[in-house]
Amino acid sequence: MILRSLVAVALLSSLAAAKAPPNIVLVLVDDMGWGDFSCFGNKEASTPNIDRMAKEGIRFRQFYVNSPICSPSRCALTTGQYPQRWKITSFLENRASNERRGMAQWLDPQAPTLARFLQKKGYATGHFGKWHLGGQRDVDNAPAITSYGYDQSLTNFEGMGPKLLPLTMKPGDKEPGKIWQEATRLGKPVTWMLRSKITTGYVDAAIPFIDEAVKAKKPFYVNLWPDDVHSPFWPPVESWKQGKREQYLSVLENMDRQFGKFFDHIRDTPELRDNTVVMICSDNGPEPGAGSAGEFRGVKGTLWEGGVRSPLIVWAPGLIAKEKEGSVNDVSVFAAFDLAPSMLKLADAPVPEGVKFDGEDLSETMLGKSEASRKAPVFWRRPPDRKVVGQPGRRQPDLAVREGNWKLVCEYDGSESKLFDLATDPGEAKDLAQDKADVAARLSKAAVEWSQSMPADKGPELGAKKKDGDEE
Repeated sequence: MILRSLVAVALLSSLAAAKAPPNIVLVLVDDMGWGDFSCFGNKEASTPNIDRMAKEGIRFRQFYVNSPICSPSRCALTTGQYPQRWKITSFLENRASNERRGMAQWLDPQAPTLARFLQKKGYATGHFGKWHLGGQRDVDNAPAITSYGYDQSLTNFEGMGPKLLPLTMKPGDKEPGKIWQEATRLGKPVTWMLRSKITTGYVDAAIPFIDEAVKAKKPFYVNLWPDDVHSPFWPPVESWKQGKREQYLSVLENMDRQFGKFFDHIRDTPELRDNTVVMICSDNGPEPGAGSAGEFRGVKGTLWEGGVRSPLIVWAPGLIAKEKEGSVNDVSVFAAFDLAPSMLKLADAPVPEGVKFDGEDLSETMLGKSEASRKAPVFWRRPPDRKVVGQPGRRQPDLAVREGNWKLVCEYDGSESKLFDLATDPGEAKDLAQDKADVAARLSKAAVEWSQSMPADKGPELGAKKKDGDEE
């Protein structure tokens, strides 16, 4: 009788745990290439803590971000919508530069946010790391990060609120240096620490936040958004290297080491392991000469695959189909703005009336229970200040669209279209626009119509003048 009672209690507890809303963690790495994790093919550096998450989760190889540059990519993740809707189309800088490019000064706090919807569902919500959606340079009156649905925040020099600011050390230095000192006016308290240890600072803030949520019996949503692999690179003095790529790889490995404590805490805490979803991706492609886009063409700031395709790892041992643990999904095509509706579905969190996502619910795909792709195409518009990228300057296409295996790039008016079959040509080397003229015409028309349906920026004006030395 006693044994039967114990079994019944255990069964009820198990059912209750299964019905509890999942905890959600989004790890967003700054300026990291598709091919930089060793589990995505990097042979020059090792990322064992990330690799272990991949071994216990699912790797997605056809995942995209919604912009090839920082702020709009983060906007799409945060809102589940195209960043153009909120006039955030390149990285947020100083006031004059934002105005020159036809951009907002910060993300409108009335925008829909995953954090706010989860907060209303009863989640504890925390942001730890780079923000870059308002509050930087001379833009010192932007809303606090907590205005967007976060209970707690800790950021760097590109956000309003409490922050960690970097001290720099290189071999031979007797005293650390300070960079971005003026950011102290963008929120307090301010803690100065070695840039090579700042991800540990975010981890050491996120873990107690998570533990408090567990103690309060609340699910949590946490952003862990480190900026280690965004230049300038400051690896630990003992790991100092010469050369841009070498410095980058040293910083990448150091970031992975700092992740270990955070991942182990979730994995080793019984209340967390079987009911937490951890997503790990990058915000855009790599800076030239630093990270690697693997087999793909293009870098940060461009609409080629290397600029907008990101690695994605989803770790959720208690929720992922068991036979899919450690698997690679090569077929499902979806993007960063799909994460918000997908996580809301998993959390059973209602979306307020009148809110319409551009993203779609791909939760079944993310948990390995389906190989479905999003139904609608993904569209991109280049950052207004990125018509020319690299040295020598190469003029970039203005628009792009991915539909099925087709990828098309073109100008704002649909001209100069180039069409690629990514199933056979992932490196975008063979233009099929003439051979498949009907497909190219249809997709270029769709890209133009999509762009014209969005608020305009100053991209056409800034990209109109061709300078000597620019290459087509």
